[in-house]
Amino acid sequence: MRNKQERLSTLYTMSAMLLGTLLLAFAYYHINFQNHLSEGGFVGLALLGKYILDVPPAVSMLLLDIPILILAWFMKGRKFIINTVISVAMFTLFYAMMENYSPIVIDLSHNLLLAAILSGVATGLGAGIVLRFGGATGGDDAISVLISEWSGLKIGTVFFLMDAVVLLLSLFYLPMAETLYTILAVSIAGQIITFTTSYRKTVKPVRVPVGNMARSPRPAVKG
Repeated sequence: MRNKQERLSTLYTMSAMLLGTLLLAFAYYHINFQNHLSEGGFVGLALLGKYILDVPPAVSMLLLDIPILILAWFMKGRKFIINTVISVAMFTLFYAMMENYSPIVIDLSHNLLLAAILSGVATGLGAGIVLRFGGATGGDDAISVLISEWSGLKIGTVFFLMDAVVLLLSLFYLPMAETLYTILAVSIAGQIITFTTSYRKTVKPVRVPVGNMARSPRPAVKG
């Protein structure tokens, strides 16, 4: 009976993460990419590294992701990392399929405000679903979870602050209008992520060790 319940729970979790990554891939390709909205997070940092240092984005992403995921392994556990790897694989597959086979074109280039709103809602909901069910869609999501639990800040707030900083750093080579609309999108996404991850969930104190000392428990909204 217990094994059956565990299998059903795993199936439910995988189905939710499938939905979340599908929604996220759809939003990133059909809204962000097709309407030239910018990128924050580790993707934005990788593009910044390409522009300044001519480092291939794929290499930058690995250098950014690997240490964060190793840290998350120790602080969040094996299950979180497994769910994250599965989520990243799902997202990559869905994005590649849409990029190569999707006939859908959502042209909002003349209404970037609407594009930003739709992007914020869709990406926030997609990422929020994955986080709520114990995974992440990359190293930037994972570090946002860790910072949220350590600091007590809402996870959506951490997402927004990290993305906004990267986008502001990218202003010297990215178009002003698209970048500012992207900041609006990540602001909306942050609110949606906080709502999705915290809706009807109990807030528990979290203790995160730092060196040989441990911080006092602080409330954190978990994803």
